[in-house]
Parts: sequence; structure tokens; C-alpha cells
Amino acid sequence: MKLAEKFSMPVITFIDTPGAYPGIGAEERGQSEAIAKNLFEMSTLATPIISVVIGEGGSGGALAIGVADIMMMFEYSIYSVISPEGCASILYKDAAKANVAAESLKLTSKHLKKENLVDVIIAEPLGGIHRDPDEARKLLKNALKQQLEVVGKMTTDQLLQARAEKLLSFGKFKE
Repeated sequence: MKLAEKFSMPVITFIDTPGAYPGIGAEERGQSEAIAKNLFEMSTLATPIISVVIGEGGSGGALAIGVADIMMMFEYSIYSVISPEGCASILYKDAAKANVAAESLKLTSKHLKKENLVDVIIAEPLGGIHRDPDEARKLLKNALKQQLEVVGKMTTDQLLQARAEKLLSFGKFKE
């Protein structure tokens, strides 16, 4: 990422992970610190950043590469701080209640767009990405071209200011 910044090239991340491994060994090796450092680095990177959720975007693994000027998601992908199974295990003590947890998490592209956590939803080919990967690539390419034009018109100061404002706007508490 620093190399992209040095040469004024955009950073494009593709998110498809259930998340970082939640084990003690991973924490002993500094996983949470690595995620936090990456969040900081991406938030201050002086070059355009576009992130695309192409499947499952879960937990710290997805969040670590999801700090972006433009966040895009394929229509049927999901993005959340925790998996529905993990959430159900914690809240209901029963991973089988993942469907209930998923509804509460509002992890779909449509929900996240409504909450301004996602900027662009990329329509998927009939049957999904896996049924027509060539068409999915075309749709992704077109979406990336459009958004690269948008961020390409912004100065570095404008990008950093807009990114900071975007990050600070995340999170709501409703009673």
C-alpha cells in the first residue's frame, strides 16, 4: 500500500473472507495489532482506495482491508463485524440460530447501502457470480472504472478529508 502511495496509484482490495482466526495462537502472534495497524495505515494512506466485497466479508479480516474511499459490494455478498454463526453462538448460545442473527446484523448490500456503509452495489449476473464469472468480471470492471474516475478527480487533501469524515460517521446507537 505504501508503494502505491509513493507512486500515486490507487489501492483496490477484494474482500472474501469469513474473518481473522479467533484463536489464542493468532492473538499471541499479534493478529489484533496487525489488524489495528492496517486500519490506521489505510485511514491515512494518501492515495485513492477502493474496496470490493466479492463474497463474504467477515470480522477483523474483512475490516482490516475495508477502509476505503469507495466501498462496493456485489449484490448478494455480505459484510459484517461478526459471522451470523458467531453472533448466534454469543447471543443465543446456539449457532443454529444463525438466520435470526443474520437478520439482526443487517449484513446485506441493500441494508448496508441504506446505512451509508456501502457506496455502490454491483448487480450480479442471473444466478450469481459463480454461475457467470465472465459477466461478473465485466460488471466489476465497469464499476471500478466509474469509481476510479470519481476518486481520480479528487485531490489528496480532499480524499483524506472525505475518508476521515466517512469513518467518523460510522456507528449508530438506537435504543
